[in-house]
This record gives sequence, structure tokens and C-alpha cells, in this order.
Amino acid sequence: MSGHSKWATTKHKKAVIDAKRGKMFAKLIKNIEVAARMGGGDPAGNPTLYDAIQKAKKSSVPNDNIDRAVKRGSGAEAGGAAYDTIMYEGYGPSGVAMLIECLTDNRNRAAMEVRTAMSRNGGNLADPGSVAYLFNRKGVVIVPQQQDGKSVTEDDVLEAALDAGAEEVNDLGDSFEVISEATDLVTVRSALQEAGLDYDSAEASFVPSMQVELADEKSAGAVLRLVDALEDLDDVQNVFANFDVPDEIMEALEA
Repeated sequence: MSGHSKWATTKHKKAVIDAKRGKMFAKLIKNIEVAARMGGGDPAGNPTLYDAIQKAKKSSVPNDNIDRAVKRGSGAEAGGAAYDTIMYEGYGPSGVAMLIECLTDNRNRAAMEVRTAMSRNGGNLADPGSVAYLFNRKGVVIVPQQQDGKSVTEDDVLEAALDAGAEEVNDLGDSFEVISEATDLVTVRSALQEAGLDYDSAEASFVPSMQVELADEKSAGAVLRLVDALEDLDDVQNVFANFDVPDEIMEALEA
């Protein structure tokens, strides 16, 4: 999944200066509220909340916003909404399989907006179960290769994470992607921290078991436009897809 991962990592780096910063902040805050509602407002006893807070902080969400989200989610402060998690399945251009994860307080709105974005950008929704089997639920930790002026090697990451349950480590160029079972995510993340290694993100994700290679700019551009259109929706939290783009095509598109 190197191409998809490199695209996702590139987006992560650009997120703080993205023109849609306010929308990204809102999605991160929503994650914190839901995590606090599901597991309580203490990050020490709620690993999902801990990681949601860390992700928000690394994306420069103000601490006051984070604190208020925790209080709303845990019930310590009024104003929290009741969000439902919905997973839509579909296909994009070139037969790329997609899982679209929504967090919404209005199921009808979410369904309509996702369907519209898909149809306007060469995709279509599919029946439940027709796409999900192409993905496995995994823990994914992104570790930057440069930390505090020092270079982190693949051996450093493997040594820290392998005994904790890491299944593989992929070199993404300027970061490493550590894959584990979703149930081992917290253990792997904690092992990396104990070894003195910082991380950009740690979350449960859907990793494709097979990939569709997009070997030209036209097909890759069409899929990326669809993903961008979906991610621009307020209710969409994550888009998982099984495309792979060669480095030279990704660089051409970024240029």
C-alpha cells in the first residue's frame, strides 16, 4: 500500500497549512468527543481518547478546543452531539475499492452527500459487504524518520515494535509505517514511545489486502479527486481505498 500511504502521509504533512484547516479541526474535535463518550474523559484510561488528543495536538488544534471537546464528550459540559458511525462501501474510477467512514448526527444527510460526491466524480456506492472483504482492520502508526535532529532507521523501529506485535514496517520516504493487528495498536505505540521514538499518528485503519495500480496521471488524478471530494464532506472522517500510485506519477500530480 506504499503509494496510498505516501499520498496519505503527504496530506498529513500539508494538513496544518491546508486551506481547509478549520474543517480538519472540526473532524479531529468530533473524534475526541466520540472517544470521550465511549470510554470516558481520562486519556490515561482511554487509549482511543489519548490517540485522538495526540493527533489533534500534532495538527495544532488549540488545547482549549481539545479540553472542551473532552468535557462535552464525557458529559462534564453540555453541548455534545450524538454521533453515529456509518461505513459506506463503493467503487471509484479504475475499479478502486473504497470504504467511506462517516461520523454524523444526521444519517440521511451523510448518505445523500456521499452518494452525490461519488456520482459526480466517477464512483458509485455498493451494497454492504461487497467491498469490505478487500480490507483488513489493522493498527497503523506513522513514525517520522527525522526526530530532534537525529535520523531514525528501520532497524530502530523494528527493534522497538516487533516484540510488541508489529507485523511489518514500510519505508515511506520520510517516515515509517508500522502495521499491526488493531488489538495491538496501543501496545505497539507504547513500545515506540518507551524506546524514545515519536510518532505522527496512531490509529486503527483499514488496510487493503490487494491493490489496484494507477500507472498514469489521468487515472490517478481521477481517484484522488474523488477522495478529496469525499474528505471535504463534514460527515466523512476517513476514506480507505486500495489504490497504489507509482512514485513518479505521485510526484507529477503533486507538482
